[in-house]
Amino acid sequence: VPLAELSLMNKLIHTSLVESQQHVEILQRDPSSPLFSIKTFEELPLKKELLQGVYMMGFNRPSKIQEQALPLMLAYPPQNLIAQSQSGTGKTAAFVLAMLSRASANEKYPQCLCLAPTYELALQIGQVVRTIGKFCTDIKVNYAVRGNRVLKGMVLEEQIIIGTPGTTLDWCFKQRILDLTKISLFVLDEADIMIDTQGLSCQSIRIHRALPKSCQVLLFSATYKEPVRAFAERIIPDPIVIKLREEELTLSNIRQYFMVCQSSDEQYKALCNLYGSFTIGQVMIFCQTRRLADWLSGKMSRDGHQVAVLTAELTVVQRASVIQRFREGKEKVLIATNVCARGIDVQQVTTVVNFGLPVDQGGEPDFETYLHRIGRAGRFGHRGIAFSVVERGAVELVHKIEEYFQTTIKQLDPYDMDELEKLAA
Repeated sequence: VPLAELSLMNKLIHTSLVESQQHVEILQRDPSSPLFSIKTFEELPLKKELLQGVYMMGFNRPSKIQEQALPLMLAYPPQNLIAQSQSGTGKTAAFVLAMLSRASANEKYPQCLCLAPTYELALQIGQVVRTIGKFCTDIKVNYAVRGNRVLKGMVLEEQIIIGTPGTTLDWCFKQRILDLTKISLFVLDEADIMIDTQGLSCQSIRIHRALPKSCQVLLFSATYKEPVRAFAERIIPDPIVIKLREEELTLSNIRQYFMVCQSSDEQYKALCNLYGSFTIGQVMIFCQTRRLADWLSGKMSRDGHQVAVLTAELTVVQRASVIQRFREGKEKVLIATNVCARGIDVQQVTTVVNFGLPVDQGGEPDFETYLHRIGRAGRFGHRGIAFSVVERGAVELVHKIEEYFQTTIKQLDPYDMDELEKLAA
């Protein structure tokens, strides 16, 4: 799945903050910068209209990244900042608060510019601006995105512009309707996706070069690996860097088992035995192909199970809707192809089933996908359990996975109900 789609999906499904246990690191180069953290939104210099908007978003208290980043974003004199943290930790809400705080309703021209890598991500950021800024009725937003036609010489009166790099460049240098010399806050969202997408980083740098020296720059990224670091250094000299350590997927808190079957029908019977033995709240079942996922969902639905299916053929919005329904417990089973193997957090999931193992084009185990699949059962330090229901020819793949991860995957008899019930207890 393209990184931009994954990011959009997470923005759509995270309506509340992820409680991260990860440690926050702050790399501060300027010793004169104010550095303090907050525990409530009331401690920030926010207008009461913005506080109302924050609470409407469902945020009762700041997330870990917000505790550290928001005081710096809102400080005077303005601080340049790079912030790294995974989806769902409140990055978007943080920089939206900064834009709404910095924008002056009395001035009828663009003052804050936010770049996102795709049209859909730009619109989603705009949705957060509209929600948090619901009571700031004098602050307006416009979108520098494809399809939003503007005429040369048009006067922009909106204080906040959200756009993609290509269209924003057009507005600045071709249409000449966006004056970058008046921008006081520049936000670059999803920097790792920008770098991963051809042309976007160069366009972003061109826009940044035209900004005034006094402009505050905020850069956000889900990762902070070397390409992002190098890109950030070209854009922001001597920034404060806030890092939320990336959660490392580990198999240590997940018990792993496998069952050997003769055919896909026998695999299905084994799955039913599993389901009958365990009081499973919500389970994710992974299939290697869409065809297999459709076949399995049809059989389970006919047997009376509430099943949702997640495949790459769905639009991002449809996928987000499926995940949201699953998170709310409207469906107890989510059958997915590898589109859902990484990046999607459903904290209620403690059981994962591999209906066949993930393999690469050469027929060898796809170790990374296996890790991300079963990692869905062990999010945020929770204990989980993973079953792989395989045909006889795939037993060798199981042993290769054991060897690669230096772990033990215990074999179960799919028809030994006593053993399954003992395991469930």
